[in-house]
Amino acid sequence: MTAEASFPARSRPDHKPWANIPGELAEHIHPHLDSLADEMIVEIQSQVREYSRGDGPYAIMLRTIVERALHHFTDRIAASGGPPDAEFFQAIGRGEASEGRSLDPLQAAMRIGGLVAWRRIAQNAYDLDPRLIAALGEAVFLHQNEIAKFAAEGYRQAQAAAAGEMQRRRRRLLDLMLSEPPAGGEAIADLAAAAHWQVPRTVAAVALDIRHQDTRPPAFPPDVLVDLGRAQPSLLIPDPDGPGRAQLVDRALADCSGVIGPTVPVTEAARSMQLARQMLLLAQRGVIEAHGVIRCVDHMSTLILFQDETLLSSLAELRLAPLAHLRNSQQDRLAETLLAWLQSGRNANEVAMRLHVHPQTVRYRLRQLEELFGDQLLDPDLRFELEIVLRARRLQQGSAAAPHGSGEQHRAVSGEVITFRRY
Repeated sequence: MTAEASFPARSRPDHKPWANIPGELAEHIHPHLDSLADEMIVEIQSQVREYSRGDGPYAIMLRTIVERALHHFTDRIAASGGPPDAEFFQAIGRGEASEGRSLDPLQAAMRIGGLVAWRRIAQNAYDLDPRLIAALGEAVFLHQNEIAKFAAEGYRQAQAAAAGEMQRRRRRLLDLMLSEPPAGGEAIADLAAAAHWQVPRTVAAVALDIRHQDTRPPAFPPDVLVDLGRAQPSLLIPDPDGPGRAQLVDRALADCSGVIGPTVPVTEAARSMQLARQMLLLAQRGVIEAHGVIRCVDHMSTLILFQDETLLSSLAELRLAPLAHLRNSQQDRLAETLLAWLQSGRNANEVAMRLHVHPQTVRYRLRQLEELFGDQLLDPDLRFELEIVLRARRLQQGSAAAPHGSGEQHRAVSGEVITFRRY
């Protein structure tokens, strides 16, 4: 083909550089595609280690890619433009991802193939119009870039699908570990292997407070099982007491509100979550102060106190009956003094310091209490029960959910309303 015999350029500004390459040129290129493919494959195998094997599936795939890319290139010349076969090259990218390989070798092979094609054009440039040479060079590298883009899209699609499937497996694993009755160790190990989750010795469940969640989901370490889509968002932290794990957990939960359950063996994760949710209810009621994330281990005595609030109310009614006939303000003062006296080893001076009142005032109140309770204050078992109900009373009074102007405090626990009478 001489410069004088070159084909006229077609004006298609939306398909440049294809508009500047005559479609008839495709017929001249077709006979040379096999030799060009061979040259590209030799060059790629010599430079890209992953393709250096002379036979096998990798070599077959390489030839398929090269030949498809070349035939698509000539088809685009004949059609004056149009994209390459997106689905084919996306499938190549998905295949690389599914095999766990990097996309780098494929991208390198594409670049080398483009350079070989340009080298072949340069070798035959002596009888071509310079404008046609420029258009061909641009078309080669545009075609190469588009193929690389489609392969990368397929690669990302496969990675996203794999990540989504892994997340689903991990959510199923979390469901299994939090189920009742507890799952066995073998069932957990099988699903953990499918979810690529290394089974730890111990775990701690976390119940998040959805009322205080930011619109931006928090980021957690990759080994933490997470399901924020639950009615009660839940986490499971592996080996929470390991070196540095407490600080890691604190950083991960810095922007969250919720409760970390106690550390338990893997097969008892449901128990850790149950206690975390019970503590979360107490925090939501105001029984304990909630600032950020709460650890169950710091409030176990409170959790024990409120395990059976009906029984707790009955014990309070029995043990605090001597105060029942007094005004609410008198009940509050005497109950506060009695609790401080029990907690301070029955030392009046220490009670005065705890309550910030004069020792004489404390002694006056203690005489009232002796008259009301009599010998009950001498019995260590009764004193223990008194301290239990007085501690619970103080925690109940601190709850912001208490109705104003009522002699009773109503609390909702697990859908049931209980009554705790003030004395």
